[in-house]
Amino acid sequence: MFVLSVILARAGSRGLPNKCLRPLCGRVVVDYSFDHALESRRTSAVIFTTDCAEAAERAQNRGIDWVRRPPHLATDTATVDDAARHAVEEYERRHRVRVDIVVLLYGNVPIRRHGVIDHAIRHLIETEADSVRTVTPVGKHHPDWTYRIDGDRMSQYRPNSLHRRQDLEPLYVLDGALTVVTRDALFAAVDSPADRQAFLGSDRRAITVAPHDTVDIDEPLDLCLAEAILSMRSRTQ
Repeated sequence: MFVLSVILARAGSRGLPNKCLRPLCGRVVVDYSFDHALESRRTSAVIFTTDCAEAAERAQNRGIDWVRRPPHLATDTATVDDAARHAVEEYERRHRVRVDIVVLLYGNVPIRRHGVIDHAIRHLIETEADSVRTVTPVGKHHPDWTYRIDGDRMSQYRPNSLHRRQDLEPLYVLDGALTVVTRDALFAAVDSPADRQAFLGSDRRAITVAPHDTVDIDEPLDLCLAEAILSMRSRTQ
């Protein structure tokens, strides 16, 4: 079973340009994803796909294969599955192997729960699912505590009379830590271009992680949160 971890990072970003190279606790953000991928015991190989020369150099210095992402796959409208397929095909061409499972890791996620990559890979194999993603419980922003506003008039998004958190229906949100998908599902999606989630296949599973087990860097405040968590972890180790 050949498992390829694909780390994805673009130079451009409307919210926070070059976010994968932002400094974080004496390193840069993407370095942490390199760590996570290389620490995985179930990952056979790692490839980094990017249009950022500096990030590519950092990957190369870590002994990680990298592929230059074509311009049409480096825009803010390009899809993650298109970029992933390009990277998988390039890795297979270079090394003359066939990938069975693909782990998708965003380069702007410096914090993931220890061991979560191997957990997700194992879950995919054991369940024979098409994909596995990480989710975290919805907290204060639960749909039953959200409202529509017309002028200043409030109306509940979902009518209810719930006021205790314990009575809310358990719901979950994607946290962005990773997606693990079979190669078959990833490449079958090219036949369904209108469905941007087709690459996840029909049998989609989840593993649950705690809030703040993952930090996805999209804005400056996320960097502050990541720094606080990393500093706390260093003090408790």
